[in-house]
Amino acid sequence: QFVDKLVAFARTAKMGDPMNADTQVGPVTNPPQYKKILDYLEIAKGEGANPVLGGAKASRPECGSGWFVEPTIFTGVNNRMRIAQEEVFGPVLSVIPFADEDEAIEIGNDVVFGLAAGVWTQSMRRAFKMSERLQAGTVWVNTYRAVSYLSPFGGYKRSGLGRESGQEMIREYLQTKSVWISLATEVPNPFIMR
Repeated sequence: QFVDKLVAFARTAKMGDPMNADTQVGPVTNPPQYKKILDYLEIAKGEGANPVLGGAKASRPECGSGWFVEPTIFTGVNNRMRIAQEEVFGPVLSVIPFADEDEAIEIGNDVVFGLAAGVWTQSMRRAFKMSERLQAGTVWVNTYRAVSYLSPFGGYKRSGLGRESGQEMIREYLQTKSVWISLATEVPNPFIMR
């Protein structure tokens, strides 16, 4: 029932020119990334994932000959599959079932990347608890892709070091230095730690 509603919602995504305010899914930014996403779709199918929506390049008239990928939803995904482990950076969603909150956290953290995560819940207590436990640089609750230049953005694990935006970004432009000076009248032995 959840997957059916998710697919029905995703079918309504308006694809097209990113300069049009009504567009929700624009083209991929460059040919290598476009190819990479299409390769991931084939890898996922080869590993047993089931595309219940999309799974190929877009053929809608509004997409013309641009680098568009259909919004894609896979079921039958487990956390050992590359589609669940790697950063695709395309309109691809994997549905991975879980029994409870602990298992959801375990699945979410059992990856080498940690750029972002999303939590959907009516319980603010659960939202805060899960946000704290998820190993991701950004956690969205009941929304996705909300951004502000005032808020730091960056990942955990292999999703990168440092932060863009916010006060954290300023540190990227600074160089920190430590200087140690001895005022002793005799030069201490540098091989003895005290």
